[in-house]
Amino acid sequence: MAFDQKGRVVVIMGVSGAGKSTIGDMLAKVLNCSFLDADDFHPLSNKEKMSQGIPLSDEDRIPWLETLRGVLKDKLDNGKTVILGCSSLQKHYREILRSADADYMHGSYASTVQFVLLDAKADVLAARLEKRAAEGKHFMPATLLQSQLESLHIDEGEGIFKVDATLSPLIIVSKIQTFLFSDFEQATGNRDC
Repeated sequence: MAFDQKGRVVVIMGVSGAGKSTIGDMLAKVLNCSFLDADDFHPLSNKEKMSQGIPLSDEDRIPWLETLRGVLKDKLDNGKTVILGCSSLQKHYREILRSADADYMHGSYASTVQFVLLDAKADVLAARLEKRAAEGKHFMPATLLQSQLESLHIDEGEGIFKVDATLSPLIIVSKIQTFLFSDFEQATGNRDC
């Protein structure tokens, strides 16, 4: 059920434990497109820092985001739709990803790269991270959650769609689909999605 011949990127964003990988993978299956987990693109040095409880700096993040931008640009240039699970905590990080769209004008927020924030309270996120750590499923420790929450900044003018991450995954995916298709119809006038 791909919905745009030009290609489109939907970034499922939020702090660790919000459900980016789960929701992103589910959404990609529903939309019949690929899912990329930004964590897979971190260099080993970044993963080692995070596993030791050391927050990443911009010097760590910017090259990683530029790599992601290149991957997304390639997908868009080839007319592909892709779902990316990526924290995208700050506006200037999101601007790097938005610029994968060759037509993007910096600061306009009008891009084929769109963002969906999975939002949940800190205690819910901490419980998820502790469970995941106990299962040995991720390199990011729960101790870094607070630094991520402090780094998360959303400008209301960006048009980021927010979804309650405590809802069931099926409901979250349904809400995102509704947002994406209504947004696509408004942008193109196309009602045959």
